[in-house]
Amino acid sequence: MSSTGSCRFHRSPGFTLLELLVALAVFGLVAVMAYGGLGTVLEQRVATDERAQRLGALQKTYLVMQRDIEQGVARPIRDEFGDEQAPLVAAPLFQLTRGGWNNPAGRARSNLQRVGYSLEDQQLVRYAWTALERAQDSQPLQQELTDNIVSMQIRYLDAANRWQENWPVQTTDGETELSEAEMPAAVEVTIEHEYFGSLIWLFQLPR
Repeated sequence: MSSTGSCRFHRSPGFTLLELLVALAVFGLVAVMAYGGLGTVLEQRVATDERAQRLGALQKTYLVMQRDIEQGVARPIRDEFGDEQAPLVAAPLFQLTRGGWNNPAGRARSNLQRVGYSLEDQQLVRYAWTALERAQDSQPLQQELTDNIVSMQIRYLDAANRWQENWPVQTTDGETELSEAEMPAAVEVTIEHEYFGSLIWLFQLPR
């Protein structure tokens, strides 16, 4: 007994070589676009983080300077050469005697401190001495506050509401016009920053 029949082959659906090539090309294009967009986002994030760090350093600098200046006291000191220095001196940027020096360890010392500021290679540095009357080997503590500062200018407001470029105020013949123990009413700090442009800070001293 025999039976006759025919064998039929069914072709399964699939992709042709051309369709695969087109799909790979589209996938590659999408991947390149996605990678480029991710790179741009990462670059923007890095730039934003750097800007935030610079802004944070400036804000910290403002607070440190505000604390020093607004707690200034009319207390002259003697430097390492034994010469008397006024409570506030416009050198190199400025130095002054301030109060409110914290003493958490309860050491036997004054709450007054001599601090100073200097601009060195576009970096603002704060100096602090541990004693008002310095010895010849006295070395200040240094604190780097912020950088990218192109220039700084300091002005001092006297009792007659006149801005002075130097302090203590001196006449044309080099004599001191005001008492060396006198403090200005305010200090104006103008900063030319490499990224933030011109900034003006105004600090009032206690009267």
